Amino acid sequence: MLRTALRNVLAHKARLLMTTLAVLLGVAFVSGTLVFTNTISDAYQKSSEKGFAGVDVAITPDRDSDDDTGNPGEAPRLGQRVLDRAAQVPGAASVTGSVSGYTALSEKDGDLLGGGFSNLGGNYYPDKSGKDPRYTMTDGRAPKAAGEVALDARSAERGHYAVGDTIRVSVDGPVRKQKVVGVFRTDDGNVAAGGSLALFDTATAQRLFAEPGQFDEIDVKAAAGTSQTALKSAIDKVLPKEARAETGQKLADDQADDIKQSMNGMQTGMLVFAGIALFVGIFIIANTFTMLVAQRTRELALMRAVGATRRQVTRSVLIEATVVGAIAAVTGLAAGVGIGAGLRSLLNSTGATVPDGPLIVDTNTVLVSLAVGIVVTVFAAWLPGRRAAKIPPVAAMNSVHAPPSTRGLVVRNTIGAILAAGGIALVLAGAGQGTDGKGLMGMGAAVLVIGVFVLTPLLSRPLIAAAAPLLRAFGMPGKLARQNAVRNPRRTAATASALMVGLTLITGMTVIAGSVQKGIDKMATDALKSDYVISMGGFDGQRPLSPDVAKTLSRLPEVTASSPLRSAPSRIDGDTELDLTGVNGKAITELVGLDFSQGSFSGLSGNKAVVDDKMAEKHGWKAGSTFPVTYEDGRRSTLTVQGVYTGNEMIRGVMIDNATLTPHMSTVTDMQVMVKTKGGASEETKDALKKALGENPAIQVQDQNDISDGIAQFFTLMLNMLYGLLAMAVIVAVLGVINTLAMSVFERSQEIGMLRAIGLDRRGIKRMVRLESLVISLFGGVLGLGLGVFFGWAAGEMIASGMPTYELVLPWSRMAIFLALAAFVGVLAALWPARRAAKLNMLAAIKAE
Repeated sequence: MLRTALRNVLAHKARLLMTTLAVLLGVAFVSGTLVFTNTISDAYQKSSEKGFAGVDVAITPDRDSDDDTGNPGEAPRLGQRVLDRAAQVPGAASVTGSVSGYTALSEKDGDLLGGGFSNLGGNYYPDKSGKDPRYTMTDGRAPKAAGEVALDARSAERGHYAVGDTIRVSVDGPVRKQKVVGVFRTDDGNVAAGGSLALFDTATAQRLFAEPGQFDEIDVKAAAGTSQTALKSAIDKVLPKEARAETGQKLADDQADDIKQSMNGMQTGMLVFAGIALFVGIFIIANTFTMLVAQRTRELALMRAVGATRRQVTRSVLIEATVVGAIAAVTGLAAGVGIGAGLRSLLNSTGATVPDGPLIVDTNTVLVSLAVGIVVTVFAAWLPGRRAAKIPPVAAMNSVHAPPSTRGLVVRNTIGAILAAGGIALVLAGAGQGTDGKGLMGMGAAVLVIGVFVLTPLLSRPLIAAAAPLLRAFGMPGKLARQNAVRNPRRTAATASALMVGLTLITGMTVIAGSVQKGIDKMATDALKSDYVISMGGFDGQRPLSPDVAKTLSRLPEVTASSPLRSAPSRIDGDTELDLTGVNGKAITELVGLDFSQGSFSGLSGNKAVVDDKMAEKHGWKAGSTFPVTYEDGRRSTLTVQGVYTGNEMIRGVMIDNATLTPHMSTVTDMQVMVKTKGGASEETKDALKKALGENPAIQVQDQNDISDGIAQFFTLMLNMLYGLLAMAVIVAVLGVINTLAMSVFERSQEIGMLRAIGLDRRGIKRMVRLESLVISLFGGVLGLGLGVFFGWAAGEMIASGMPTYELVLPWSRMAIFLALAAFVGVLAALWPARRAAKLNMLAAIKAE
């Protein structure tokens, strides 16, 4: 039986090629993902280890401890006294104090250097030799006074800066002009990933990012013969309670774990799409082996007649599958290594530079790739193998095995109906539970897809019959194509289902993304009455602004009303931590539009506050209620609820007047500034605002259209990434259609020969095969669009529970494109099988069995 199985693999190389390609693509995606993420993770881990090479013990503030007053603010920074104590500890060779914060650098054309990914500034802290071991100067010298800055080599190269140039710098809003006095190399992972790093002298950095004499971290280098553990123990004895020490090795290990965790998210996401491609491939494999078994009915029956048992027949089919899976897995692994290397090069080409390092192909990647390829193939071939074993020996007298019984189809349709109904019920139940129903919805979606797949043979007849009027326009080839498409419903179903899965996911994600974008746009329009929102740029857009920005804007003749938004930590009801939001109580009514169920913004001043509806419900507040508050500086007061409004993702929480909040803030900064201008938003007004702020590349001046466009860009980028990843499933589906048609042509050779003999020319044969492929692909496309819209609607109901402005949007134009894509898949997939069918020798085909 082993020899027979191997002979069959060699005898059907062409037929199994598409199956091998389908598995190969899935395995390549899996192995490529593992190689890529392992390579990136290893490169960043080694880079981080280099960064900690000169750190034996690091002293940082204990963020889990309050300061002596019990205030709700952040834990204090480290003072000069802590650094001096650490320097005097036995075993300490040198001590380095560091302080850092957001620092935006301007390119010469005014744009933000580094793209906002990671724009940091720090201090150059020279040791006894006059050098900072963390940074190696490649040109010029280190900064020594205010007005001087050193740039990392990558940023200097990208911005075309050299020693002696003047660069525009922004830390919290106002532009500062600094002289570039040096260029340095660093092992900082953020710089390696495409960010920027600027260095100031220590006094300037402390003034910009902290307070004079304060540090964010103190690094201690051990003397020769002193271990990191021994040095840490000695330092622990002299530290105040608000500081803690960790060994450099521990910090390096923690950072390595953080890098691994961040890579896990990317890895999981990419593996999900690899799984989708493999899931689609299962249909192709099952279809291929089903057709192979059907074509070898006489051979298998004769094997049974000469003594082969059912188990041996099943084993023969599974051995074939194992050989195919092994070949696909090995070639897929090799392709995956190439994909991993290509993804790293692609990442580097986008500007997100990855630290240098070898390509990592570990044992787990090899084992997982081999296991995935073989297991998926064998699993998909098991049911056809089981069917092959059931062929009775008497079937050897016939060329074709008996078709599935009516009872078998009834059982299949019943099971499919139960699964589909159960899936719909689970999806609806999950949608009704809001965000808590994600698990139910996910389970329901999987069950529903399986149920529809089981029901697809039943659905194929009426849906394909609906295309009959259009097919009649093509004459006899169209009529034959329709009959061929419904002749074997199971084969048609398996072929269409592969395409259905990919289009279901693409359509569902498009519906959800478009609807969420519409909801956020509506939220921005309804909640904001201001013409402009000014904030710091950067990757997260949440950097604090200097209060000078709001003062500058309020003095402009174009501005009629403005309000800085400030945030400060506090405690309410004794121990509940809460960030209070400060606004301009006199102008806020002109800048935001909120629905109040009780009270209003009018007269917001003193100890009056407005709260969102969810917070009011949680604490039992209503207009006139009072509650105690402890401010950041430890002072206590009592606030009175003046109004209750409906909160949203953009505006929510407790708001009080800035005149009340600001005196209690340790450092006064703004998160953003809202501005109302004469005549509304216009390009001239925007230019005037930007000019007043010094053409600062770090500051965003956005009107409502800019905010909407920013949201649209985010969703467009997300969808394009998803489309790119789901394209793998569509490619596998194309292979499935090609495979089915090619084997169908082989199976119907005699029939095609007869059609040629009675007058159907080669052009008619090609048209028949193409139309059959087109009908099957459109059938899968229609099912995919229908399921995708349903899942998009259900997920939207869940999202709407947390976003009142959510509005279902059906992207008709994109769905038309998806349906056209399905049609294109059908036409493309039919090219080779149609050509092969048309080239069949008429007489040889008639004599074929």
